Amino acid sequence: MEKFDEVLRNHFVVIPPYRGHWWDSSKITVLQCGLLGLAVHVPSQFIPAVLHLQYSSGYAAFAVHDYWRIAMATIEQRRTVDGVTTYRAKIRLKGSPAQTASFPRLTDARRWVQATEAAMREGRYFKNSEAKRHTLADAIDRYVREVLPQKANAGAAQATQFEWWRQNLGKYLLSDVTPALVGEWRTKLANEPMAPRSRKPNPCPPARHRSPATLVRYLAALSHLFTVAVREWGWMDDNPVRKVKKPREPLGRERFLDDDERERLLGACKNGDDTPLYTVVVLALSTGMRRGEMMSLRWCQIDFTNQRITLHKTKNGERRSVPLVGLAQELLQQLSRVRRIDNDMLFPGKTAGKPVELKRPWNAALAVAGVANFRFHDLRHSTASYLAMNGATMIEIAAVLGHKTLQMVKRYSHLSDAHTQRVVEGMNRRIFNHG
Repeated sequence: MEKFDEVLRNHFVVIPPYRGHWWDSSKITVLQCGLLGLAVHVPSQFIPAVLHLQYSSGYAAFAVHDYWRIAMATIEQRRTVDGVTTYRAKIRLKGSPAQTASFPRLTDARRWVQATEAAMREGRYFKNSEAKRHTLADAIDRYVREVLPQKANAGAAQATQFEWWRQNLGKYLLSDVTPALVGEWRTKLANEPMAPRSRKPNPCPPARHRSPATLVRYLAALSHLFTVAVREWGWMDDNPVRKVKKPREPLGRERFLDDDERERLLGACKNGDDTPLYTVVVLALSTGMRRGEMMSLRWCQIDFTNQRITLHKTKNGERRSVPLVGLAQELLQQLSRVRRIDNDMLFPGKTAGKPVELKRPWNAALAVAGVANFRFHDLRHSTASYLAMNGATMIEIAAVLGHKTLQMVKRYSHLSDAHTQRVVEGMNRRIFNHG
């Protein structure tokens, strides 16, 4: 017979019942023996437990009861009309629904009982069972339906990303989505050619592939889906994307206008057509606002008295207050005197509800000013660079630009080296009276 310590180690043991003493061991004392149950006394040096026997079709199952949760496992032998023998295992754990499974061999049933009971005690079983019940396509559908609408700014881009994951990995069960599988498709995503950017017919268009930054965005979208599935839905036990290596993104773009370029560009904008391009460019350089933030401005957001612009809808989803001073304030005050009474947008376009289109006059101003390799968003980089060169700290630059963390503004740290040196020199003069 098996020793009691072996029962404790295995948690379950199945033996054919017979009359007489059930245990040939000096480590336990039989208190009661009957057809429906067996109670034993365990010495104090062993884990306090009671073994219960459930008689069923010629086999009995013992389950160890611990201090915290009581588990009962039974294995029932069944014979079909065709004479095939199967073993039906059932586990009942207090506080959890009963779990059953059938196996052709008794050893398979015992192995399943041991593994399942351990997983149930550790809280892993039901998450694993949910992962085997849902595919990645199911998770994407729920995420797009419940989570994506809350992401107003990134919703459209992530919808495209999730559609790619659905087409390639949607058929997989969540339990089968491993870090190795995600890593394999990350490589395929990087090597997959993209459609040419130009609409003009070209018999030999240059090959285009997704950039490392784009790959990171695809992985980030999938990773957040798995995070929600783990923390909120209880569909998974872990996030497989967490273990996948992300491509290294290149350093952020640092293009900004030098003094000569700035004067030429502002002159070209001012002497251009009758669009408000000059006002928009001055406002961008003065405040560091994004193009979308400026073009969606309405007059109710402008407070000339307190010299503030309130942005209710920003990229990171937080409200931000932007100082309005100097030339930018003067230009907006001039614009307010000739504003349209039928439209409360600062820069209304010809189409109702749409802002003015500045792409054509912007490109024309760049050509006239002779400024190359410069995008509209680089005006924001120029603002940050001017702030750094005028002694602003990284925290102050992040506050002006509306960044939640300092990671995005570290690219401008080298521009404030002279200011940092002056601060250190001043500190040394004060404490050492030297220099």
